[in-house]
Amino acid sequence: MASKSLYSGRDPVLKKRDDFEDILEERRNSSDLRYALRCYTPALYKGLVPCKASMLKSIVLQSDSLQYVIGQVSLECGDSREAVQEEAALLLEEMAHRLQLGTIRFFAFTLSKAFKALFRSVCVNEEGIQRLQQAIQEHPVVLLPSHRSYMDFLMMSYILYTYDLALPVIAAGMDFISMKFVGEMLRMSGAFFIRRSFGGDKLYWAVFSEYVKTMLRNGYAPIEFFLEGTRSRTGKSLTPKTGLLNIVMEPFFKGEVFDVNLVPVSISYERILEESLYARELLGVPKPKESTSGLLKARRILSEDYGSMHVYFGHPVSIRSLAQGHTSRSQYNLLPRHIPQKPTADTQAFVNDTAFRLVRLQEESMVLKPWVLVAMLLLQNPDGIDLSSLTEQADWLRRLALAFGAFLDWPDHEPCSKVISSSLALHKNLVCVSGGRVRLVVAEPSGAESTTEEAGFNKAVTVLSCASYRNQILHLFVRPALIAVAMQTANCSRKDEVFNCFNFLRNVFSNEFILCPGAAVQDFEEACYLLGKCGAVQDLQQDLVMSQNGQTTMAFLCSVLDPFLQGYQVVCRYLCEELEENLLENKFVPAVRNFTLQLILSGTLKCYEALSSDLQKNALAALIRLKAVRRVKDGDQVTLKVNKIAVNSLEDTLGGKIPTQKPVLARL
Repeated sequence: MASKSLYSGRDPVLKKRDDFEDILEERRNSSDLRYALRCYTPALYKGLVPCKASMLKSIVLQSDSLQYVIGQVSLECGDSREAVQEEAALLLEEMAHRLQLGTIRFFAFTLSKAFKALFRSVCVNEEGIQRLQQAIQEHPVVLLPSHRSYMDFLMMSYILYTYDLALPVIAAGMDFISMKFVGEMLRMSGAFFIRRSFGGDKLYWAVFSEYVKTMLRNGYAPIEFFLEGTRSRTGKSLTPKTGLLNIVMEPFFKGEVFDVNLVPVSISYERILEESLYARELLGVPKPKESTSGLLKARRILSEDYGSMHVYFGHPVSIRSLAQGHTSRSQYNLLPRHIPQKPTADTQAFVNDTAFRLVRLQEESMVLKPWVLVAMLLLQNPDGIDLSSLTEQADWLRRLALAFGAFLDWPDHEPCSKVISSSLALHKNLVCVSGGRVRLVVAEPSGAESTTEEAGFNKAVTVLSCASYRNQILHLFVRPALIAVAMQTANCSRKDEVFNCFNFLRNVFSNEFILCPGAAVQDFEEACYLLGKCGAVQDLQQDLVMSQNGQTTMAFLCSVLDPFLQGYQVVCRYLCEELEENLLENKFVPAVRNFTLQLILSGTLKCYEALSSDLQKNALAALIRLKAVRRVKDGDQVTLKVNKIAVNSLEDTLGGKIPTQKPVLARL
């Protein structure tokens, strides 16, 4: 049942796509109350009888693994074993879910009302549901949805209830506990709460990991968590966090379960509820604290149109099949199972590689709407574009995206002009059509004493909101775009020189995009294949040559990476020109943002995306990885020490002056 492969075939456009069903269609034609109160009898893992929450806590607290750590902590801190045991019980009480069917039925009723108001349709691939139904009965299941909105985990439970599948227990941040009533309602709908960071708290880690592993070993319910760790504010996938993935894989490594099925889930929104909120956060506006009053105030969104939503359940990935020949479980035979062990370097590398490839699977199955193509073209034409030209370019871009394997939801048998007009109408808060030209909408500064800074901020909000949609399709273009920029920069057709530039740029942007570690050659070859397939380049074994008809495609691909190249150059320029002494790390983003804003207001820089804190943090991470910047810890503070020569060299490199590098010994 489970799939071993984590990569689709070389020609992704040939991959069969599942059919979708709109689950709201029935809800619009029948009683929501009857739906909420219907008979709910999900099939469980090997016919297991569901375990009560109190019994689950008892199993965790009495487990050999937790008792071993309680003994260790007691010896280390000098407290009695009973006191540590009591502290463990309190931690578990704070953490644990209390799944109750009555609460689930309440959510089923209220969410039906809300979803019908918000979305035109919620489309689910039924074949994926059938695969999941079988997988749940065979082995413990871990659901791994993409994370773009607070709506994600609510929608996941709603869909599983709709299809009479076992409801998941969901890892949620502690932020929600402070919400009166809502926090406990979420707990009773299957949420278990975890701290954002554990530090060196050995007892907390032991309680948390044993709680998750107990649920997994016994198959009480599918476990659900977000590999990215938090919501993406940019529309791009985030670098995966492997802490929870390590925990759910450990029972397999220790031979406590025969197998575990990992199910990637891709959730795609035509319009994101938090779009302007995310843009403001990226510009330094603090994230609003989760609260019940805030939730009630957000009711006004129910009058908005958020288009359609697609949820794609991927093929279950078998850890057992995946591990064959890639990692050894023998180390776990050397100690009793209840004694904690750190994974070996090989095991950790396997977990990391699996995490990246699962996020790639999420990306490949994202359903893209026409608006993402329109957003990309609008950002490349910041002064506006004729509607006729936009329609023509969008049709060209649609064909290119399909050639690259896009999962594109483009209406059949409708003129391109009608499709584009429909997209523009849905996103009227971001774009307007006047006199036959399409432009981004910028909010007027408020108050009589408006400033140029406020006007610049408002434009940045619109640009970053629009970019969050463009970013949804970047995974499709990023590898060919890296080759396009490498060919332009290397100013040479020799394949090994182009690969050197490609590999360097790939390393620089490895925090910006999902680029699997150690897969540079594979990425290069697949990108060459796609560029050859669309007729943009000719692959002549030792040389890579742009074809006569490839100039438009290659110029477009270079423009895809342009905002990121410019943004990283601005960060380098700040560190070289403005920074006179060492800078505290927590002052870095505000300082770079202010520097960037001044460049924009003076007319020196036109790239508003350079104001994004996400891009600035990724640029800093790249500079640290390339050893151009060092982090020096002094007590509670971290100082950045800058090698200005190295940073200046990187700025030149990103500006098109790639230094000569030793050829990489690789099969090309």
